[in-house]
Amino acid sequence: MKILYSLRRFYHVETLFNGTLSVAGRDQETTGFAWWAGNARLINLSGKLLGAHVAHAGLIVFWAGAMNLFEVAHFVPEKPMYEQGLILLPHLATLGWGVGPGGEVIDTFPYFVSGVLHLISSAVLGFDGIYHALLGPETLEESFPFFGYVWKDRNKMTTILGIHLILLGLGAFLLVFKALYFGGVYDTWAPGGGDVRKITNLTLSPSIIFGYLLKSPFGGEGWIVSVDDLEDIIGGHVWLGCSTACAGPRQFL
Repeated sequence: MKILYSLRRFYHVETLFNGTLSVAGRDQETTGFAWWAGNARLINLSGKLLGAHVAHAGLIVFWAGAMNLFEVAHFVPEKPMYEQGLILLPHLATLGWGVGPGGEVIDTFPYFVSGVLHLISSAVLGFDGIYHALLGPETLEESFPFFGYVWKDRNKMTTILGIHLILLGLGAFLLVFKALYFGGVYDTWAPGGGDVRKITNLTLSPSIIFGYLLKSPFGGEGWIVSVDDLEDIIGGHVWLGCSTACAGPRQFL
């Protein structure tokens, strides 16, 4: 009798390691995860998982720095950024760096510095990732208890969550400080084609800030993208920074 359907055809998919590819203690039979599961194979190896995360961060920062320098090298000051297909320089320009009156880019050196700093940071992160992945301890619980963890320990898991929330809050406040005290940010709604200005009158009213969330995303209301005031944007970051930075320490309790 001819068999039209058989699981034998798919057995090779389930046999993910052979004798030559298996590494002691890290094969599918030992860890419960196959090679394509990525970091899941390191779920109980906190040191190796740290190396994977740091190396991943290094790759992201390297891309940002390399792409930044690529855009600086191809930037044409006489043409608007939106006509040049730029994806990173516009974000740096919104922070007020290199922008003169009327929204004109008059200095690309800050963009160059940003790219170089990202490349240097990516090298440091890359070396750290390689060290923790290949040379460092496989687990951190014994030598560095603060950085070690057990997945079933809910207190430790919430501590990790709290640290992430605090860092997110600090990031939001960095934009607030830049807008208030360190040169200001680019205001696309300013007369004459936009201008860089400091924010002097924050919008902190909850009815205004959270009112954007109550708007309809359909039709002409525009939901949160309907904001057209820098005071509202920076004030929203104050609320965001306070909520995340204050929620973070609660996770330690």
